Amino acid sequence: MKYLLMVSVVINILLIAKIVAMRLSVKEITSDFAHRADLQSNTLIGVSSRDKQIRTLAKEINETLVKLRDAFNRYRLGDAEVKTAITNITHDLRTPLTAISGYIELIEKSDDKEEKDRYFSIIKERVGHMKKLTDELFEYSIITAGEPTEEKLEVNVNKVLENSLMNFYPALKERGIEPEVNITEEVVVRTLYPSYTERIIGNLISNALKYSDGDLEVTLDEKGLFKIANSSKELSNVDVYRLFDRFYTVESARNYSTGLGLSIVRVLSQRMDLSLNAKYEEGRLVIEIGF
Repeated sequence: MKYLLMVSVVINILLIAKIVAMRLSVKEITSDFAHRADLQSNTLIGVSSRDKQIRTLAKEINETLVKLRDAFNRYRLGDAEVKTAITNITHDLRTPLTAISGYIELIEKSDDKEEKDRYFSIIKERVGHMKKLTDELFEYSIITAGEPTEEKLEVNVNKVLENSLMNFYPALKERGIEPEVNITEEVVVRTLYPSYTERIIGNLISNALKYSDGDLEVTLDEKGLFKIANSSKELSNVDVYRLFDRFYTVESARNYSTGLGLSIVRVLSQRMDLSLNAKYEEGRLVIEIGF
C-alpha cells in the first residue's frame, strides 16, 4: 500500500511538472506570436518544449503565419501596383485629353480648312490611343475576373501563329521589321483554350513591336516550344524580370500601352499550365512558351 502511494505521488508530481512545462510553453508561444503577428518579421515562433503536441501546435501556427505573411505581402505589393497604375493611367489619359482640348480650341479659332483637318487628324490619333488604353484595362479585368468560359479543344498552334503573323504584318511593315520566321513543318496540335492561345501569341508579337530595335525572330519547333526574340537596347535584366508584372511598363514604351499585355500572357499561360520564360541576352529580349 505504501509503495502504491509513493508511485501515485511520483506520478502526480510528474503530471504537475508536465502541466507546468506545458503552461510555460504555451506562454512562450503566446509571447512569440504577439511579436510575430504584425507580419513585418520573417522569423517564426520558437519553442523549447520537447512535448510532441506543443511542437505540433507551434508548427501549425508557423505554417499559418507563413501563409498570412505571403497573403499580406501580395496585398501590399498589389496595393503599391494599383497606386502606381492609377498614377500612370491618369497620366496616360490626361495627356491626350489635354491635347484634344487644346486642338479643339485651335479648331474653333481657325478658319483654315487644311489646318482644321490636320487638327482633327491629331485628335483622332489621340482618341485611338485612349481607346487602346481603356480596351487593355477592360480586357485584363475580364480575364482575371473568373474562370474560362470556353472549353479546351485541339488547337493547331502552327496555324494560330501563322494567322497572327499575317494580322500583324502591316504593323511590322510600317516599323520596317521583316520577321525571321521558322515554323516546324510538323503540325503541333495541343488541347488548349483557342482564344487564350490566340491572345498569348498576339500579345507577344505586339510586345515585340513595342520593344524591337528593328528585328524579330519567331520560332516554333516540333516539340511545341514557341520562341519570340528581338533586339532591344532600351531594356535591361531588371526590366525583363518585371515585364510580366501588372501595369509595369518600360519608360520608352509608355506611349503604347498600360503594361498589361504580358501580364495577360502570364495569366493565360498559367491557366493552361504552359511554361513561360523570359531572358535578356546580348541586347536581345527572348520570350519562350512551351505549348
